[in-house]
Amino acid sequence: MEPMPSSRSVLSSCNRMVVLAPSRRVSASAKRKEKGVVCILGDEKNVEEGKIRRRAAFSLLLASPVLSVAFSAYAKSKSMNPYDERRLLQQNKKIQEANRAPEDFPNFIREGFEVKVVTSDNYITRDSGLMYEDIKVGTGNSPKDGQQIIFHYVGYNEAGRRIDSTYIQGSPAKIRLGNGTLVPGFEEGIRDMKPGGKRRIIIPPELGPPVGPSTFFSAKQFEVFDVELLAVQDCQRRTIAFYSDVVCS
Repeated sequence: MEPMPSSRSVLSSCNRMVVLAPSRRVSASAKRKEKGVVCILGDEKNVEEGKIRRRAAFSLLLASPVLSVAFSAYAKSKSMNPYDERRLLQQNKKIQEANRAPEDFPNFIREGFEVKVVTSDNYITRDSGLMYEDIKVGTGNSPKDGQQIIFHYVGYNEAGRRIDSTYIQGSPAKIRLGNGTLVPGFEEGIRDMKPGGKRRIIIPPELGPPVGPSTFFSAKQFEVFDVELLAVQDCQRRTIAFYSDVVCS
């Protein structure tokens, strides 16, 4: 019985067949099978042409739009970082500490357009998304449309950086309710306050101020306001000859 050659001898015999027959053309269908190994007989030119055709076919597959979409989608999903909530929370706390944010300031965990607000249990969240905490509850009646409110406020961004303050300006703000001059979230947050009360308001972007170069706000983000309502005044229209104005007292 003739012994079966090893896989190495089969591979070397296949190589010898190709090398020893450089000028003789052998049909592509001529095959030699030994121990499960298939040897394609042919000259060097045919072998090179086969390699070139295989490379061209592979290049065509890579250029296929279906495969390119699949490859790009796989790359995007693989490059996305997992949502590390603890890391982002610590990062926001460090930034707020550097900006000297007030004590018990809310934290904001932002990952792109996704934001999670971290507050104490003392905050109340309304259906509109507005959040607030009463630091001090005032006395008297809450303001109504047409009345003038006198108040101090300090505005902050998510990083705890102060963006505006009437305390620094040296005088409180005076605005009549119901005429659309206040930020929607700010008016909602101050509407049910009472004179002498202090409240921290967290305004979501949907209820926030306009964004632009002429404002303090450069991006759609949460805003925090510490508000102190000083007084509520009734207003009446006064007309003298051809002059008319509104007097609040």
